[in-house]
Amino acid sequence: MSTPELVCSSCGRTYTNQWRCECGGVLDFTHEPLPASDRPDPSQFDTRDGLWSFDMFIPVEKRSSLGEGMTPLVSSSIWDAQFKLEYVSPTGSFKDRGATTTISHAIACGAERVVEDSSGNGGAAIATYAARAGLDAEIYVPASVRDGKLRGIERVGATPVRIEGGRQAATDACIEAVESGDGWYASHSWSPAFSAGTATFAYELALQRDWNVPDAIVMPLGHGTLFLGAYRGFKALSEAGWIETVPRLLGAQAAGYAPIASELNAVPESENDVADGVHIREPTRKQQLLNAIAETDGDAIAITEDAVQTELDRLHSHGFYVEPTSAIAPAALAAYRERGTLGPDADVVMPLTGHGLKT
Repeated sequence: MSTPELVCSSCGRTYTNQWRCECGGVLDFTHEPLPASDRPDPSQFDTRDGLWSFDMFIPVEKRSSLGEGMTPLVSSSIWDAQFKLEYVSPTGSFKDRGATTTISHAIACGAERVVEDSSGNGGAAIATYAARAGLDAEIYVPASVRDGKLRGIERVGATPVRIEGGRQAATDACIEAVESGDGWYASHSWSPAFSAGTATFAYELALQRDWNVPDAIVMPLGHGTLFLGAYRGFKALSEAGWIETVPRLLGAQAAGYAPIASELNAVPESENDVADGVHIREPTRKQQLLNAIAETDGDAIAITEDAVQTELDRLHSHGFYVEPTSAIAPAALAAYRERGTLGPDADVVMPLTGHGLKT
């Protein structure tokens, strides 16, 4: 497979190996494959290759993998919903989905060294999959990053670079390093290969439910890598004729860090410091996220710290050992039901995105 072509969503320029357009716009693959065959019988579908079992939808070739994907789907009467347990992924978060495709794309582009900026999970995933592929990695993180996430980066031999200031300061420092030639930018927000990987969340979920998708997916929303991946995955399944409808996509942002929710709803003035994994004030693909919400009759709301802490305690007490940011989705589910956005009988799925050991 040759290196896939990229196109700017703003001006239409095309590239083969670039992280951002000259105009500053984000890049996407010019062509994302679809299967030519009808949807397979779920009982006959071979999932032994994890998320790469859906390579008929993935625009890059597998080059670095740890058997990621096919995470469990578990029903819970407590929440009257299903959880997809993304926290049992190889590095403990859904970011492995994007890391396997991003590092595979980096290798196809000839990269020998990658750099990334992250609040923790994305950096640990990119560092781990780079190690798997034999690539050097340097991960820019806020100085306040949780120790568990920092250890995940260090233990695979990557170099963490702690930057004073918030999440944006780490991004700015990383981009400066990229522009000075320090490495290939394996960005979970800029790289289209990352959302090509997170799109497999949708493929797996549809398969696990015998190609019957839920009414809605409620998920954390920071840079929106899982949100946008899910949108693209369900859209691809629909275009392939494998599902009949695309679920509503409902985002959960942290109060004080809610640039998407604030465009759609009133938001609390307080700051939610518990759900630090979605502390993003300027999402790279903001307009694409707003488009995905509009096209799926979705929404985004901001959730307070107290609501997340309450749900985190409840998740732990019922056997779901997740990191704090994971709890923002069930907290949002309660809010969406209270608002009437979701009816009492709505069929809902939520990803539990990160493991509790990463705190």
